[in-house]
Amino acid sequence: MTQETVAPTSDAVLDREETISRDELEALQLSRLQHTVAYAYDRVPLYKRKFDEHGVHPTDLRELSDLGKFPFTTKEDLRLEYPFGMFAVPQHEVARIHASSGTTGRATVVGYTKKDLADWAKLVARSLRASGVRPGMKVHNAYGYGLFTGGLGAHGGAEALGCTVIPISGGQTERQITLIQDFKPDAILATPTYLLTIADAMMKQGIDPASTSLKYAVLGAEPWTEEMRHELEVTMNIKACDIYGLSEVMGPGVAGEAVETQDGSHIWEDHFRPEIIDAFDPSVVLDDGAHGELVFTSLTKEALPIIRYRTKDLTRLLPGTARPAHRRMGRITGRSDDMIILRGVNLFPSQIEEIALRIPELSPHFQLELTRPEGQRMDQLTVRIERRESVTVEGVASAAKVLQQQIKIHVGSSCAVDVVEPGSLERSNGKLRRIYDMRPKA
Repeated sequence: MTQETVAPTSDAVLDREETISRDELEALQLSRLQHTVAYAYDRVPLYKRKFDEHGVHPTDLRELSDLGKFPFTTKEDLRLEYPFGMFAVPQHEVARIHASSGTTGRATVVGYTKKDLADWAKLVARSLRASGVRPGMKVHNAYGYGLFTGGLGAHGGAEALGCTVIPISGGQTERQITLIQDFKPDAILATPTYLLTIADAMMKQGIDPASTSLKYAVLGAEPWTEEMRHELEVTMNIKACDIYGLSEVMGPGVAGEAVETQDGSHIWEDHFRPEIIDAFDPSVVLDDGAHGELVFTSLTKEALPIIRYRTKDLTRLLPGTARPAHRRMGRITGRSDDMIILRGVNLFPSQIEEIALRIPELSPHFQLELTRPEGQRMDQLTVRIERRESVTVEGVASAAKVLQQQIKIHVGSSCAVDVVEPGSLERSNGKLRRIYDMRPKA
């Protein structure tokens, strides 16, 4: 079926900062950057210590390129300053606190003043509007609430845009489906793999995912590919756009994708200054178009200013299109800490997703298992992936062989492929775990 869609963002009232020239934007960036660097130096002991040790002072920032003289901030810095050492304002001025799960170490804690929360809501609203969401629409928010920034961040932006928010949070998939059918939302906010979980569960109930009221999906919090976008758009008859953010920089809404171009998320550069550095030699700042690690400096944050934060996300910067002054992020190919090094070859889960979804017999549900067989020195990668419902035994064998060959050709490493029954692999309730490292611990 074909749904009627709301007109693209050309009918929307844009923020002034979305329409200014690149020269105006860079002048605004420099002014805000100079203030932020001095503000952080004066108010956050870690920054004063790091700047002094690095032999650099806020007055050294005279033009935008001077930002490269300043030291990086890392997740480890936030963990060392746990819980509130990175805050630049007194506790009574902190309106809200969020934190990471801390599953891989101490939690990283972030704080927001009332102005920070207002700015955050404005940028999420800007991102949602760019992706086709309009005031008055009903928005089904399936991002997790709580200390994770996704749920409340998306919620605040949708309300600021003038939408009706359905705050379902993540999980409870059966209830998600019931509310989508009963409340008839226009848009859904979720991780791409969780939206896939919802679509699969609908089909198992005999519901056609393309028959719902949903027209737009704004998806983020994990890397996803154009192949995944196509899978979701065809399955659910929606337009699916990316939204980018991370807690240490703000949360969702650092960048958003325009529905009329769907060519990568525009970074809201009136609030954040991006850089791309060489992932193997961080001292090298790369030109636009070059692939490397994304680094962010906040320009307007009060409670937790962040200077040259290494995100570990691997991408590149591209010229703006739908918002010409604001550069775009290329698709995130992965995170440097999600990279698998297999017999000297660098491999990311998104590469497997991209290849697998080009093979009609295979579904988007897969896991990567790393093992080291007893008595061997070489690691073994096994791709466990579900077949589509209609695939025959002969089709399974053929698809496995094709996937194995295509990974060898495009990634450059051999692997085993295990095509499993539909519904047998773990489903996403939020962020999906793709990599299972079964190698013996040293």
